[in-house]
Amino acid sequence: MKFAGRVWRLLVGLKDGLVLVFMLLFFSLLFAVLTARPSPAQVREGALVLELDGVIVEERTEIDPFAALLAQTAPVGEFEARELVRAIDAAAGDDRIEAVVLDLDRFLGGGQVHLQAVGEALDRVRATDKPVLAFATAYADDGVMLASHASEIWLDPLGGAVIAGPGGGQLFYGELLDRLKVNARVYRVGTYKSAVEPYTRDSMSEPARENYAALYGALWEEWQAHVKKARPQADIARVTRNPVAWIEASGGDLAKAALSAGLVDKLGSRQEFDARMVELVGKDEWTSALNAFPQTELEPWLQDTAIPETGSAIGVVTIAGEIVDGDAGPGVAGGKRIAELLDEALEADLAALVVRVDSPGGSVLASEDIRRAILRHKARDIPIAVSMANVAASGGYWVATPADRIFAEPETVTGSIGIFAVIPTFENLADEIGVNVDGVRTTPLSGQPDLIGGFTPEVDAILQASVADGYADFIAQVAAARNLSPQEVDRIGQGRVWDGGAARQIGLVDQYGGLDTAVTWAAAQAGLDEGEWFVDYLGHEPGTYDTLLRQWLVSDGENARADVATLFSRQQEALGGQLIGDLERLLTMRGAQAYCLECPPQARHDAADGRELTGWLARLMALFAS
Repeated sequence: MKFAGRVWRLLVGLKDGLVLVFMLLFFSLLFAVLTARPSPAQVREGALVLELDGVIVEERTEIDPFAALLAQTAPVGEFEARELVRAIDAAAGDDRIEAVVLDLDRFLGGGQVHLQAVGEALDRVRATDKPVLAFATAYADDGVMLASHASEIWLDPLGGAVIAGPGGGQLFYGELLDRLKVNARVYRVGTYKSAVEPYTRDSMSEPARENYAALYGALWEEWQAHVKKARPQADIARVTRNPVAWIEASGGDLAKAALSAGLVDKLGSRQEFDARMVELVGKDEWTSALNAFPQTELEPWLQDTAIPETGSAIGVVTIAGEIVDGDAGPGVAGGKRIAELLDEALEADLAALVVRVDSPGGSVLASEDIRRAILRHKARDIPIAVSMANVAASGGYWVATPADRIFAEPETVTGSIGIFAVIPTFENLADEIGVNVDGVRTTPLSGQPDLIGGFTPEVDAILQASVADGYADFIAQVAAARNLSPQEVDRIGQGRVWDGGAARQIGLVDQYGGLDTAVTWAAAQAGLDEGEWFVDYLGHEPGTYDTLLRQWLVSDGENARADVATLFSRQQEALGGQLIGDLERLLTMRGAQAYCLECPPQARHDAADGRELTGWLARLMALFAS
């Protein structure tokens, strides 16, 4: 009995302990939920501080709570460009904000179109005689472009600035696959559709090199023009033509070199920068911390300056990231998810629809699902506009074809009208290691597709014909939408990628302008005057748990301050990401792809892990296999 009593007391103690632990967890979670929501008290007179610890994107990636908690990691910080622009514009007209601070110490970049939009908003702040100050330990291309709109650019004396320009190396696996006896079977249409070249070649083809040179040359010219306009004193030529001589002229001191070239205005530590802010907006009386100044962060400011929704709704649907089959996203353009969003909006009686595209394309089937959903809105006889962000290529252009008008920026990358599929087979490897395939066939397609024994000529012919038919459909859609002949579209198609300026000249784009321009045009086409409409962004807004996970899991250690050496090391990380993406693209069944691998990489981490790998080609493979 004594033993039973001890066991009972142990069990009761364990029960009480567990109850106490769960109560502590419950109240901790309740406190975290309450504190995660911005409070009006967090908005203070002083400076609006934009601590951009991460990347500027079109649409934030939704965090998978279970995967994130198990891995104890989360994606880097993501800031939606439209939210930044809205916050900065609100600061320009609000007397509570006396200055804007760009904290770029952990800034990882953003596409040129997004950087331009945010920069122009900063210009509007400066036009009201409010100072804009930027601080970082190191500036790379994107940081230089964004900071060029500041009235004062500060640099830590231990840091520096580098300008590399667009472009760089690309991995090619042709010789490796030959050595491994892997046969990458490629089915494509388009002279310039170089997305498959890494699997078949050891170097870039001349048509691809020509396309890359034209594209990156145009983007580089636009970048220089933008920075020179915002910061005339910046000597970009000196920095880029002979960077070694430029640095040696300052005795190897990168910070002094940046100052001498007009890339920055002042060298100073974080404490000295904060002291400058105290001069501008006063000292924070609520804390005794050294050089503390009153400040408001982004999230509470957005909450405090929310735009009222009155009048008719102009719907905006976002297609951001790779277009894939299924429910993936936000941050990835799941075709099923976006089509359902559009179909749900049919009941909202939208006055007009704007399709915001920031995607290099992807699955042909998913792109077509989205296009058909847009057409269902068009059947209601409402204006349809497409607004292109950094990239709207291949499948990203496929979904743009229903538009009444297409808006883009000169820095937008678009086109890439072409289709491909790539499937690895291992008959050569099997033969090398002594594995043979034999059997009885009743038709040329029996047992096909056979990844070990290889494809029959009939399977190759069927797959190539299907890809060619998809390309013909693509050409026909563009021709009808753009009032061009199929021959004209084929000439500017062939997988070739165009910058926004060239795309406008050849008729793929109607007009320069950002999202606001497209929305205003759509409202005018719907017969609505200013004040009679509001923007309704279709889709899921990040919930409280998403905010909590970002606060808990994104640590300073994972996203630490960067010096110049760190900026260069990130290029190696990007190369590793390219390697993983290329291998995944080769080894997974994704179906026919209208995807622009030639497009500049987007400034975000791939959030498509775990997506449903289904599609046209996968279904065809399954049909054969069954």
